[in-house]
Amino acid sequence: MPQLTQLSDVLLSQLFWLAITLGFIYFVIARGMLPKIQSTVDLRDQKIAQDLTAAESARTETDKMEEAYRERMDASRADAMKLTAAAKSDVAKAIEKKVAKADAANQAKLDKANERIRKARESARAEILGAAAEMTQDVAAKVAGLNVSKEEALKAVESAHG
Repeated sequence: MPQLTQLSDVLLSQLFWLAITLGFIYFVIARGMLPKIQSTVDLRDQKIAQDLTAAESARTETDKMEEAYRERMDASRADAMKLTAAAKSDVAKAIEKKVAKADAANQAKLDKANERIRKARESARAEILGAAAEMTQDVAAKVAGLNVSKEEALKAVESAHG
Protein backbone atom coordinates (compact mmCIF):
# COMPACT_ATOMS: atom_id res chain seq x y z
CA MET A 1 0.00 0.00 0.00
CA PRO A 2 1.50 3.16 -1.07
CA GLN A 3 -0.06 5.20 1.76
CA LEU A 4 1.86 3.22 4.30
CA THR A 5 5.14 3.69 2.56
CA GLN A 6 4.72 7.41 2.66
CA LEU A 7 3.95 7.33 6.32
CA SER A 8 7.49 7.66 7.46
CA ASP A 9 8.03 10.64 5.16
CA VAL A 10 5.07 12.66 6.34
CA LEU A 11 4.85 11.50 9.95
CA LEU A 12 7.19 14.10 11.31
CA SER A 13 5.56 16.84 9.32
CA GLN A 14 2.08 15.78 10.53
CA LEU A 15 3.24 15.52 14.13
CA PHE A 16 4.73 18.99 13.86
CA TRP A 17 1.50 20.50 12.56
CA LEU A 18 -0.53 18.53 15.11
CA ALA A 19 1.59 19.98 17.90
CA ILE A 20 1.20 23.48 16.47
CA THR A 21 -2.59 23.06 16.14
CA LEU A 22 -2.95 21.65 19.66
CA GLY A 23 -0.72 24.40 21.03
CA PHE A 24 -2.73 27.02 19.23
CA ILE A 25 -5.99 25.53 20.56
CA TYR A 26 -4.49 25.32 24.05
CA PHE A 27 -3.35 28.92 24.06
CA VAL A 28 -6.60 30.22 22.55
CA ILE A 29 -8.76 28.32 25.03
CA ALA A 30 -6.52 28.42 28.10
CA ARG A 31 -5.30 31.99 27.69
CA GLY A 32 -8.23 33.60 25.89
CA MET A 33 -11.49 31.91 26.72
CA LEU A 34 -10.82 30.29 30.08
CA PRO A 35 -10.09 33.54 31.95
CA LYS A 36 -13.31 35.01 30.61
CA ILE A 37 -15.26 31.93 31.69
CA GLN A 38 -13.51 31.90 35.07
CA SER A 39 -14.25 35.59 35.65
CA THR A 40 -17.93 34.99 34.77
CA VAL A 41 -18.06 32.07 37.23
CA ASP A 42 -16.35 34.18 39.91
CA LEU A 43 -18.76 37.07 39.34
CA ARG A 44 -21.65 34.66 39.55
CA ASP A 45 -20.32 33.19 42.81
CA GLN A 46 -19.88 36.69 44.23
CA LYS A 47 -23.41 37.66 43.18
CA ILE A 48 -24.84 34.51 44.78
CA ALA A 49 -22.87 35.18 47.98
CA GLN A 50 -24.10 38.78 48.03
CA ASP A 51 -27.67 37.67 47.42
CA LEU A 52 -27.42 35.08 50.21
CA THR A 53 -25.99 37.72 52.57
CA ALA A 54 -28.73 40.17 51.61
CA ALA A 55 -31.38 37.48 52.08
CA GLU A 56 -29.98 36.58 55.50
CA SER A 57 -29.89 40.24 56.47
CA ALA A 58 -33.47 40.72 55.26
CA ARG A 59 -34.58 37.62 57.15
CA THR A 60 -32.92 38.88 60.33
CA GLU A 61 -34.51 42.29 59.87
CA THR A 62 -37.88 40.68 59.22
CA ASP A 63 -37.53 38.58 62.38
CA LYS A 64 -36.75 41.74 64.36
CA MET A 65 -39.72 43.55 62.87
CA GLU A 66 -41.99 40.59 63.58
CA GLU A 67 -40.78 40.45 67.18
CA ALA A 68 -41.34 44.19 67.58
CA TYR A 69 -44.81 43.80 66.05
CA ARG A 70 -45.66 40.98 68.46
CA GLU A 71 -44.41 43.02 71.40
CA ARG A 72 -46.55 45.97 70.29
CA MET A 73 -49.56 43.67 69.89
CA ASP A 74 -48.98 42.20 73.35
CA ALA A 75 -48.64 45.69 74.81
CA SER A 76 -51.80 46.77 72.98
CA ARG A 77 -53.67 43.76 74.31
CA ALA A 78 -52.48 44.52 77.83
CA ASP A 79 -53.55 48.15 77.45
CA ALA A 80 -56.92 47.05 76.11
CA MET A 81 -57.35 44.70 79.06
CA LYS A 82 -56.46 47.52 81.46
CA LEU A 83 -58.92 49.86 79.75
CA THR A 84 -61.60 47.19 79.81
CA ALA A 85 -61.01 46.51 83.50
CA ALA A 86 -61.07 50.25 84.25
CA ALA A 87 -64.29 50.66 82.27
CA LYS A 88 -65.86 47.71 84.10
CA SER A 89 -64.76 49.18 87.40
CA ASP A 90 -66.18 52.60 86.49
CA VAL A 91 -69.45 51.07 85.38
CA ALA A 92 -69.64 48.98 88.56
CA LYS A 93 -69.04 52.10 90.68
CA ALA A 94 -71.67 54.03 88.74
CA ILE A 95 -74.14 51.19 89.17
CA GLU A 96 -73.34 51.00 92.88
CA LYS A 97 -73.97 54.74 93.22
CA LYS A 98 -77.27 54.47 91.35
CA VAL A 99 -78.31 51.46 93.42
CA ALA A 100 -77.36 53.27 96.64
CA LYS A 101 -79.28 56.35 95.51
CA ALA A 102 -82.30 54.22 94.59
CA ASP A 103 -82.05 52.35 97.89
CA ALA A 104 -81.92 55.66 99.77
CA ALA A 105 -84.95 56.95 97.84
CA ASN A 106 -86.83 53.69 98.46
CA GLN A 107 -85.86 53.76 102.14
CA ALA A 108 -87.14 57.34 102.40
CA LYS A 109 -90.43 56.32 100.75
CA LEU A 110 -90.63 53.30 103.05
CA ASP A 111 -90.00 55.46 106.11
CA LYS A 112 -92.72 57.89 105.00
CA ALA A 113 -95.12 55.01 104.37
CA ASN A 114 -94.30 53.48 107.76
CA GLU A 115 -94.91 56.86 109.39
CA ARG A 116 -98.28 57.20 107.63
CA ILE A 117 -99.17 53.64 108.68
CA ARG A 118 -98.18 54.40 112.28
CA LYS A 119 -100.23 57.59 112.29
CA ALA A 120 -103.19 55.80 110.69
CA ARG A 121 -102.89 52.99 113.24
CA GLU A 122 -102.78 55.49 116.11
CA SER A 123 -105.70 57.38 114.64
CA ALA A 124 -107.66 54.16 114.13
CA ARG A 125 -106.81 53.00 117.65
CA ALA A 126 -107.92 56.32 119.09
CA GLU A 127 -111.16 56.14 117.10
CA ILE A 128 -111.75 52.55 118.16
CA LEU A 129 -111.01 53.38 121.78
CA GLY A 130 -113.34 56.40 121.56
CA ALA A 131 -116.08 54.30 120.02
CA ALA A 132 -115.51 51.56 122.60
CA ALA A 133 -115.64 54.15 125.40
CA GLU A 134 -118.94 55.50 124.05
CA MET A 135 -120.29 51.98 123.79
CA THR A 136 -119.15 51.29 127.32
CA GLN A 137 -120.96 54.42 128.51
CA ASP A 138 -124.13 53.37 126.70
CA VAL A 139 -123.97 49.78 127.97
CA ALA A 140 -123.30 50.90 131.55
CA ALA A 141 -126.19 53.38 131.37
CA LYS A 142 -128.65 50.91 129.82
CA VAL A 143 -127.68 47.74 131.64
CA ALA A 144 -126.55 48.97 135.05
CA GLY A 145 -128.18 52.36 134.99
CA LEU A 146 -124.88 53.97 135.81
CA ASN A 147 -123.81 57.33 134.50
CA VAL A 148 -120.11 56.90 133.58
CA SER A 149 -117.98 59.79 132.34
CA LYS A 150 -116.16 59.52 129.03
CA GLU A 151 -112.74 59.56 130.77
CA GLU A 152 -113.71 56.70 133.09
CA ALA A 153 -115.08 54.65 130.22
CA LEU A 154 -111.91 55.32 128.22
CA LYS A 155 -109.73 54.19 131.16
CA ALA A 156 -111.79 51.04 131.52
CA VAL A 157 -111.51 50.22 127.82
CA GLU A 158 -107.76 50.90 127.81
CA SER A 159 -107.21 48.68 130.88
CA ALA A 160 -109.27 45.89 129.33
CA HIS A 161 -107.59 46.21 125.95
CA GLY A 162 -104.14 46.12 127.43
